[in-house]
Amino acid sequence: MNAAVVTSQQDPTLTKTVDTLLSELEHYRKQSEALQKVNILHQRLSGVLDLPTMLETYSIWMMEHIHHDLIGYYNPSHEKMHMYCSSHGPERRHAVKITEHLLRQSAHAPKMQHVEDLFTFTWHSQLEATSGTFVMIRKGVAFTQSETAFLEQTFAIVDAPIKRALEFEEVFYQARRDTLTNLPNRFVFEERIDAIMEQAKRYKHPLTLAALDLDHFKAVNDTMGHLEGDKVLQQVAAALNQEIRGSDLLVRMGGDEFLVVLPDTNLREAEYLATRLCSAVKALNISTSAGMLGVSIGLSTWDGEMSKEQWFEAADDILYQAKAKGKAKIAVN
Repeated sequence: MNAAVVTSQQDPTLTKTVDTLLSELEHYRKQSEALQKVNILHQRLSGVLDLPTMLETYSIWMMEHIHHDLIGYYNPSHEKMHMYCSSHGPERRHAVKITEHLLRQSAHAPKMQHVEDLFTFTWHSQLEATSGTFVMIRKGVAFTQSETAFLEQTFAIVDAPIKRALEFEEVFYQARRDTLTNLPNRFVFEERIDAIMEQAKRYKHPLTLAALDLDHFKAVNDTMGHLEGDKVLQQVAAALNQEIRGSDLLVRMGGDEFLVVLPDTNLREAEYLATRLCSAVKALNISTSAGMLGVSIGLSTWDGEMSKEQWFEAADDILYQAKAKGKAKIAVN
């Protein structure tokens, strides 16, 4: 006769104890496996600082444990939404549309839904009321109870790093913005200009720098005060920003001085833009005690040989020539 059967017949209490121990061992084994999985997730997330990469990293890791087609995240307080999807074509567009709707529902979205052929699971951050929402979607098969429990556990893990990344991103963004006009500041200019010059030289593309200085702006501050002067700078920045291309870099250097870096732009094309910029400022129709507010512009095309400092000095000298010619004038090298 089997020894276990004999033991069971002889001592039912021992059998119960053995069963309890085996159950506890199985429980600890599962806990250990879960901890190993979570440790790997922590390792993969370490050093990742941006939302898109975090979601991609999480999705790739999670695919080893729970099959899914898309994961999305939305943080309303930071106005950030991002999705990582493994589908393509119409299926991708369909999944993205549904996910966006669920994310914008935020706290009102049900935890589990079945939309057409897609099954969704939504989890809301426990950090604070305005924190983020996660949505995971897959086709054809509903999420099981054990899967949703694992998702809740791991969403809670990735939630805090994502929130910190968004806060860091906001600080990083603000450090590179002029607080008054919201234009890129001098730091951004210094950060990007070397790469822009290198690319122009490598591909032999024209590159032009426009140096701008407002006319009669001092009269605005002197007669209407600095608060009004700040409003004028904001209006001017918005007007200039509407005229440039997405590839151009408009920077407020300080005071009433602006620079526009114009990649793939020769002198003739830059003159055309400069004319539009002058017209945009004139159209603001801001009158001062010294005359109508305008902008003078100096244009300098980089020859590929002069240093960055020489190029900037050339643009500044040409701007001086424009100012000397009168108000709202354009000078070129």
